[in-house]
Amino acid sequence: MKTLVLVEHDGSSIKDATLATVTAAAQLGEVHLLIVGKGVGGVADAASKIAGVQKVHVADGAHLEHQLAEDVAPVAVKLMDGHDAFLAPATTFGKNVAPRVAALLHVMQHSDIIGIEGADTFVRPIYAGNAIATVRSKDAKKVITVRGTAFDKADANGGSGSVEAV
Repeated sequence: MKTLVLVEHDGSSIKDATLATVTAAAQLGEVHLLIVGKGVGGVADAASKIAGVQKVHVADGAHLEHQLAEDVAPVAVKLMDGHDAFLAPATTFGKNVAPRVAALLHVMQHSDIIGIEGADTFVRPIYAGNAIATVRSKDAKKVITVRGTAFDKADANGGSGSVEAV
């Protein structure tokens, strides 16, 4: 299974929530990253060094400078032709992009997961965290937001992923 992880960054450094999302993605299979923005070469280099990352897809352009969900989601959807799951940190940024990706793919989104029990089975809190649900998805493509505090952070060094412009 190939996963595509949306990288949250500030233009120069990768946010910690992305590292936890990489750990979750690694439980599903091969990890690819998506970096979107303007002048993000340095972020791409740093992302390629994250342990467990095989490939970094970089969408660099002036129209992507502000990383608006309306611009990011179509890029992710196009890349989903070669991926089985799209994962994003359960942050404001990830929660803005993921529903749009799910809608464009015509699949359900799995929000705020805290565990992975299989390629199609996820654990998530419900009722404001007062109960935990295990959910199974029959969708061919998965769209998931990952609660960063539920997974260990991937090592930011030690990887050797390739970088590819998209």
